[in-house]
Amino acid sequence: MERGGYIYIMTNKNHTVLYTGVTSNLSKRMYEHRTDFYKNAFTSKYNVSKLVYFEGFTRIEEAIAREKQIKAGNRQKKLDMINRFNPEWKDLTGAIE
Repeated sequence: MERGGYIYIMTNKNHTVLYTGVTSNLSKRMYEHRTDFYKNAFTSKYNVSKLVYFEGFTRIEEAIAREKQIKAGNRQKKLDMINRFNPEWKDLTGAIE
């Protein structure tokens, strides 16, 4: 059985921290980040709760490969990618629910 997936980038209020992740259920994962479901997680520690970028894939393996590609890039590449996709850095959580 094939399962889809998403990669996503989140930031904090001042856009000083970027977090890249992968999940098979983006709505559920955003809820977990926003409610500090994992108290010791990076996103909880640095108050990362604003979704600014995401991509959907038909297979989770594709999402994992894309996450690795994004994480291998530098911060400027991530900023450029976000600015093309979401130039106003709006919180996109509502777009996925």
